[in-house]
Amino acid sequence: MFLSDKSKKTNDETNETLTNRQGHPVTNNQSLRTVGNRGPSTLENYDFLEKISHFDRERIPERVVHARGAGAHGYFVPTGKAGDEPISKYTRAKVFQEEGKKTPVFVRFSSVIHGGTSPETLRDPRGFAVKFYTEDGNWDLVGNNLKIFFIRDAMKFPDLIHAFKPDPVTNIQDGRRIFDFCSSSPETFHMVTFVFSPWGIPANYRMMQGSGVNTYKWVNEEGKAVLVKYHWEPKQGIKNLTQQEANEIQATNFNHATQDLYEAIERGDYPEWDLNVQIMSDDDHPELDFDPLDDTKIWPKDEFPWLHVGTMVLNKNPEDYFTEVEQAAFGTGVLVDGLDFSDDKMLQGRTFSYSDTQRHRVGANYLQLPINAPKKRTATNQTGGQMQYEVGRGSQSPHINYEPSTVGGLKEANQTGKEYTPMVEGKLVRETIDRQNNTKQAGETFREFEDWEKDDLISNLVAALAPADKRIQEKMIALAEEADEEYGRRLKEGLSAASEHTESSKPLGGTDNPEDAVRKGHEADPY
Repeated sequence: MFLSDKSKKTNDETNETLTNRQGHPVTNNQSLRTVGNRGPSTLENYDFLEKISHFDRERIPERVVHARGAGAHGYFVPTGKAGDEPISKYTRAKVFQEEGKKTPVFVRFSSVIHGGTSPETLRDPRGFAVKFYTEDGNWDLVGNNLKIFFIRDAMKFPDLIHAFKPDPVTNIQDGRRIFDFCSSSPETFHMVTFVFSPWGIPANYRMMQGSGVNTYKWVNEEGKAVLVKYHWEPKQGIKNLTQQEANEIQATNFNHATQDLYEAIERGDYPEWDLNVQIMSDDDHPELDFDPLDDTKIWPKDEFPWLHVGTMVLNKNPEDYFTEVEQAAFGTGVLVDGLDFSDDKMLQGRTFSYSDTQRHRVGANYLQLPINAPKKRTATNQTGGQMQYEVGRGSQSPHINYEPSTVGGLKEANQTGKEYTPMVEGKLVRETIDRQNNTKQAGETFREFEDWEKDDLISNLVAALAPADKRIQEKMIALAEEADEEYGRRLKEGLSAASEHTESSKPLGGTDNPEDAVRKGHEADPY
């Protein structure tokens, strides 16, 4: 394939000369070509037409979730062990085997619900997505800062996001909609407890935990599997904000987390996270009061200890935000040999959705972009689609874009380790899992909170629930009472003491009244 020489210039060009996308030097970037200096303009203004038509299209569709984000490059270094045991006992994934080996990574941190230019102080889970450029191809570990999720079945995901997104009529995020959904979906209560506490507003990206959230599997050389959970632990420590503290920061800086990450890396204060895993045998564990595939649950650390398997360092900022951070595309289905899926119903649904939305948002050939392309050889028979710029069939005959073929073309790879072949048996049903236990862990989490965290949680829930229908309030109180006596009592007392029922809607954690702007505004004469 012909590759252009980026160093070629015309005789009067320098490295600073502006050109258009065709490579033509631009001699006037200030004025349209017009009839006289007052116009009208003419249609053949190529430099202008190229410039303005590209400008019209310079925003790709915003992510439906995780729109606001920041990113950085770095590397991952494994210990070669899971705790004190050789990691090969549990997985044959090459990225983990050799102690001290560096694997390049790109990380994108994000908020979930809010838009691409929203303040980074808003109450929300935070995305924590890591792309490992391994020798076997890409591995995407896509998760959040919190270790659980709102729902356990992917069928409910669009409803969850719709409830948390702005009202389709007013275009205002509304706590009444959020709690209408959550009060009727009891499995959300543990996540609600986290999100409306200070854990719902991390101080910045460097000082928050990360989690794979879903249950995955590891597979060893013999084809034997274990269940696994992933946890990123920041070596910078963990810091969260109360609603009042977040309001004060937002008043002067709505980019504080992006700025904090960028400036820390620029000054050489590289953030680091230890990667820990929890491991469980691959069965349904009837001795537990929860299902290990339920992503609304935490695996107790005292029963399933964290095992240190490596450390990640972020040491390089993006050179261009759009090219790297905005076009970065992750998917939970992007696993390498030695890593596998569990039957976690949220993971199963995410595995289709994540990569599918990238093909819609960035394009069918999004994996040809440098930020998404693996740092190794690729060779496929995939062809066509918008913005294809690489054929990718290696050294094989360009005439053969199918398999199998007698006369040429690509061949299947050899299976090295023993293939993992789990036994699956049962009736096809549409049912929820057993052992739902929706509020027990929420109560345990509440009791582990410090007093200031409890105070902020109750304050935020009362402020958001006060305008809601009394039936919704009663259902939320009942869930809190079921979780913990103090939790339920304080929420009930707070709502009883709240101001008279109002129809005004509030975003997550919001307390301000829109009339404040009218009262505080300064009058001005027309001009």
